[in-house]
Amino acid sequence: MSLETPFTDALGLDVPIVQAPIGSATCPALAAAVADAGALGMLAVTWRDEAATRAVVAETRRRTDGVFGVNVVIDPDAKTVPTETHVEACLDEGVDVFSFSFGDAAPYVDRIHAEGGVVLQSVGSAAAAKRAVDAGVDVVVAQGWEAGGHVQGDVATLPLVPRVVDAVPETPVVAAGGIADGRGIAAALALDADGAWLGTRFLATEEADVHRLYRRRVVEADETETVHSTLFDEGWPDVPHRVLENETVEAWEAAGRPDSDRPGAGEVVAETEDGTPVRRYEDSLAVPGMTGAVEDLPLYAGQSAGGVEDVEPADEVVTTLAAETDEALTNARR
Repeated sequence: MSLETPFTDALGLDVPIVQAPIGSATCPALAAAVADAGALGMLAVTWRDEAATRAVVAETRRRTDGVFGVNVVIDPDAKTVPTETHVEACLDEGVDVFSFSFGDAAPYVDRIHAEGGVVLQSVGSAAAAKRAVDAGVDVVVAQGWEAGGHVQGDVATLPLVPRVVDAVPETPVVAAGGIADGRGIAAALALDADGAWLGTRFLATEEADVHRLYRRRVVEADETETVHSTLFDEGWPDVPHRVLENETVEAWEAAGRPDSDRPGAGEVVAETEDGTPVRRYEDSLAVPGMTGAVEDLPLYAGQSAGGVEDVEPADEVVTTLAAETDEALTNARR
């Protein structure tokens, strides 16, 4: 069965699968492996400076002839590098797929289109989808509340996707949030989405640039073990996110979920490989080389973690997802 959709046609993909831009977990090895398998690999560049952004794009391009893109968070509170700088640097390096989140992509659409690029924007409502398409966005990513990491809305994926599809009927829609296997992708396609965006599943790959303890927690977690809050907001204030439960979360909940005077606030719990201290409530992904109480940091993951059972190479994950999707669609038609 063909998995061709308007989304795969627009981007030249073999399968309607996107490896979500999962922050510092993204790297050339991950994005290239996904792209080589015929899906869309993504790099998160928001927290990289211009030189580092150019370097990871160039290295990814060296590794693959497949399709990959970059994601930029527009919210100025999330970063120190202007969005314009990232856009120009990525265009200069030949990137032609751009994803934007937490802000308005409109100021960058014409510039990217002028270079032949494609623009995706993440939304959390039908109204936001309409605004994005009116601004010229080519693909809308409908992110449900189940998603891991930072979350833009408060509507679950199942009710959100049909609303967005109906709101922008001429625009490809990609479903995000709570999807970890081919049955989830098939369900998204049955809702008339044109693709699926998976983040938590790709955390549990050999290539993802995450600490081994973080990866282990993702694999071991149940669907009930995530918390949606604004707890880990040091560095990006007041933005909701979903993480796995850990000792930091449990202590905060035991204290009554206080907005201020949180247990252990300001306490250094870990260090990066170069010795930089990491505080308990920092918006800092647990990456390789960190030491200390790494499991007390924000372990970003979605409710789909309950369906992630093993660690595999990223290209094998894509192949398995595609086969599962085909089987699920076939079974549904029977």
